[in-house]
Amino acid sequence: MALQKWLRLHLGITGILLAGAGIAGPADYVLTPNIKQGELEFDASYGVASNKVGARSQVANVGLGYGVSDRWFSELMLKLKAGAAADSHYVEWENRFRLTAEADAAFVTGFVTELEAPLQAGAPWELKLGPMFQARTGSWQWNGNVLFSRAFGGADEQGVAYATNLGYQWQARYRGESGLDFGVQGFGEVGAWDRWDAAANQNHRIGPALFGKIPGGGHEAFKFNAAWLFGVSQAAPQHTLRIKLEREL
Repeated sequence: MALQKWLRLHLGITGILLAGAGIAGPADYVLTPNIKQGELEFDASYGVASNKVGARSQVANVGLGYGVSDRWFSELMLKLKAGAAADSHYVEWENRFRLTAEADAAFVTGFVTELEAPLQAGAPWELKLGPMFQARTGSWQWNGNVLFSRAFGGADEQGVAYATNLGYQWQARYRGESGLDFGVQGFGEVGAWDRWDAAANQNHRIGPALFGKIPGGGHEAFKFNAAWLFGVSQAAPQHTLRIKLEREL
């Protein structure tokens, strides 16, 4: 009951604040409703995207997260964004909630909220939230997320103030016995949730992904996942390379 009350309060606050932001950065990874109570996680992620003329944008994150319960995972992250303009720094607070009763069920649902606060004057705050879905069929794990994102206190990364944008994440992952899995991931943004951009202005990326886990003593483990994404729409970066490293305690 305490978690349910906290979740309703959290969603109420974020619903009031919800105000346009770009959805995905090159370091973004597919979020899942997999949560373990008491698990302490240190992680670092990095992504770089380049377009057809060679311009690059980069994002690096370091974070510390904790499984507050078997249904709630919370993490604080420091984020550096670097591009053609000056570098910018942010603090991000992510909360993932598993909504279904059984963590190992064939179909699992969840919900995520991410609040990003700038550490320099003039940059907008950003809020991202949305449902997460996961299914298992044999050795395959399927994930799909629908994410709404909005900036407040200023315009979003496209210079549009106060528009709620719609994005998505998905992956298909083959879970083998060796500790090394492969799969495919996709990310995209279509524009405002109620007024999609023209197809040429939408941002869609897809590519192969690799996942690994090296068990340690007790509950400890070292994990990584990486993907090489290719733009499949005119407005998407031509190439995006992203990797995430995790240390679970």
